[in-house]
Amino acid sequence: MSAQSPTMMTEPTPGRRRSKPGSQTALRARNQQRLLEALLTGGPQTQAELSRTTGLSNATVSNIVREMSQAQLVNTEPTTSSGRRALSVRLNDTGAVAAGIDIGRRHVRVVLATLGYQILEEASISLPLGHTADEGMDAAGELFNRVLADAGVERHRVLGAGVGIPGPIDRRTGTVVRGAILPEWVGVNMREDLAARLRVPVFFDNDANLGALAQVTWGPHGGCENLIFVKVASGIGAGLVINGSLFYGHVGVTGEIGHATISDHGLVCRCGNRGCLETVASTSTMIDLLSRTAAEPVSTADIMRQAAAGDPATLRVVDDAGMAVGRAVAGIANTLNPEVIVVGGSLTGLGDTFLDPIRRGLLRHAVPLIGETTTVTMSSLGDRAEALGAASLVLAQAGAVL
Repeated sequence: MSAQSPTMMTEPTPGRRRSKPGSQTALRARNQQRLLEALLTGGPQTQAELSRTTGLSNATVSNIVREMSQAQLVNTEPTTSSGRRALSVRLNDTGAVAAGIDIGRRHVRVVLATLGYQILEEASISLPLGHTADEGMDAAGELFNRVLADAGVERHRVLGAGVGIPGPIDRRTGTVVRGAILPEWVGVNMREDLAARLRVPVFFDNDANLGALAQVTWGPHGGCENLIFVKVASGIGAGLVINGSLFYGHVGVTGEIGHATISDHGLVCRCGNRGCLETVASTSTMIDLLSRTAAEPVSTADIMRQAAAGDPATLRVVDDAGMAVGRAVAGIANTLNPEVIVVGGSLTGLGDTFLDPIRRGLLRHAVPLIGETTTVTMSSLGDRAEALGAASLVLAQAGAVL
C-alpha cells in the first residue's frame, strides 16, 4: 500500500560497503529494501502477502525473511491466512516511533506506534465546539507532550507526527480550504503552525483519507487494492484507495461526498448548496431531528442506545440516513468499482442497523453487478481509525527518514 510518499532514499547507509550494481549482493540488498518498504507501508504481513506486494517469488521472500530474522530486523510468528498455516512477518522495534494525531470537531486523539505497528501509548481529550485553530493545535501539542511523557519516549525518537482534520486540504499550500467541518481552520497552514508546536516533522491529511489508510494498514483489508472508506460523523467524507494508493486528485480535494446533492429541494448546506448528503445523513442532522421531540438534547450515544432498544423514530432516522449514504456511495462505486466499502465514524456501534440501509441504497443506485460484488462492512477500528491512519502516514515516510 502506498500513500504517494516521497521517493525512498537510495543512498547506502553510512558505514555500509557499496555493492557493485548487478551483483548478487546488490540484488539481495535491493530485495531486502523492497521488503522493508512493504512492511513499513503495509504493516505486518504474511510471506505470501509480501510476495504479492513486492512481486518477488515466494522462495526469495522466504530466504530474505530468514536473513532479516537472523539479523533481528524482523520478528516472525505462525498465523493462519485463508484457512492455511502461514508465517506473519513484523518489523522489529528499533526504538523509533511515529505519532498519529486526529483533531476533530470535539476531540483530539494521539497515538504512538512503533515501526512494527504496535501501539505504545494513546490518549484523547475533548474540545469545545467551535474551537479555534490555535486552541485545537495548542491542545494537540499539550496532549502530544503528555503521551510522550507517559510512554517514556524522548522527542528525538519520534520520526514525525501524522495529523488529520475533518476538512479538505490544498496539498499545494498545506492550507485548510473552505468546506471544512471546522470553519475556524480555513486558511490555516498546518504545515508551519503545528510543526512549530510539536517540534517534529508533520505529515497531514484529511481525516477520511487517513481512515482509508488505516483500513489497509491496521485493519483487515491489507490486500485490498480498491477501497472506499466513508466516515459518517458531524460531516461526511470518503477516502479513496485506488490501485493500492490513496487518491488525491489534482489539488488534494477528493471524496467530498458529504456535498453530493441528494435532494434538489432539500435544506441549504453550510457549503452553500442545497440538499447535500450532510443535510440528510450526518450525525448532526440525526441529532437535530431526534431532539425535536425529546425532553433533552439527544447525543450520538443516545442514538446508538435508542436504536439498540428498538425506538421507532431513531430506527427511521438511521434508516433514512443509511439509504442516503448508500445512494451517494453508489455514484463513486459506479466510477471506481471498489472491492470493499468500509463505513467508519461515530456510528460504528450500530453495526447492521446502519449497514443494511447503506447496502440497500447501494444496490438500488449502483450498476447491478457492482452492487452485488461490492462488500459493505463496518470499520473494525472504531474511533481510532483516523489517528492510526495518521501514524501510518509517518510510517509510510519512514524509509526516507531512517
